[in-house]
Amino acid sequence: MTSIQASPLFHTAFYRFTPLDDLAAVIERVCVLTADLLGSVLLAPEGINGMVAGTAAQLDAFEAALLAMPPFAGMAFKRSECQTIPFGRMKVRRRQEIVPLGITGVDVQAGTGINVSPAAWRELIREEDVVLLDNRNSFEFRLGRFHNAIDPGVANFRDFPEYVQAHVADWKATGKRVAMYCTGGIRCEKTSAWMREFDIPVYQLDGGILNFFRQLPDAEQDWEGECFVFDNRVALDTKLQETSTTLEDVYQGEPDGEWRLDRAREFDSEET
Repeated sequence: MTSIQASPLFHTAFYRFTPLDDLAAVIERVCVLTADLLGSVLLAPEGINGMVAGTAAQLDAFEAALLAMPPFAGMAFKRSECQTIPFGRMKVRRRQEIVPLGITGVDVQAGTGINVSPAAWRELIREEDVVLLDNRNSFEFRLGRFHNAIDPGVANFRDFPEYVQAHVADWKATGKRVAMYCTGGIRCEKTSAWMREFDIPVYQLDGGILNFFRQLPDAEQDWEGECFVFDNRVALDTKLQETSTTLEDVYQGEPDGEWRLDRAREFDSEET
């Protein structure tokens, strides 16, 4: 912990859907690579999903070592600077899925929606035949969103398919295309793979909101508010800088807000 706090801290987020046949060996290797970092990495037969923090040098070494592993070659990382220590410890966990949609048998390897670069996304979401869906929880949407985005009103990612199923017939009947976005891209990739069965054009923001902020210096033209992040920083602005927003601000008014807040406090207490 001392070496991490002695220099400026950075946060890096990453994921990849890729078959991990020898999952136990991958977990063992990731545990070694993250020994001096803080954060959380989930590993499952379908791939990896992680957020870790450390100095620039530590993250450079970590990212290079992870990319040297064949399943993760070419994987993208989204890095941002930290004022607050994002995590209290390091956790590497095995899961059945790296992001659970609540629907079994979704095969991301078989195909997903159409990836759209941040610059092209800016143009896409202004088209009249596009339904712009926020693929996050309602509390995240309220904190910040793309202009004209729709809040599906879900409290958990697993609830999102129900919203799609209730509206997809109307979208198809009226000739709509669907554009989805989420924080880093992982939720949209899993959802768009499932939505292929509906035979409707589905687009997803490549790298999510964080990549949009990183690539477009004038992201505030298309975005209002802040972006919630699942660590101690709580929220970032379009310059990827921490804001003064607190968890109390985020969860106030949520049906399960008190539970989420209590859980966050317990989690923070355990980690510090």
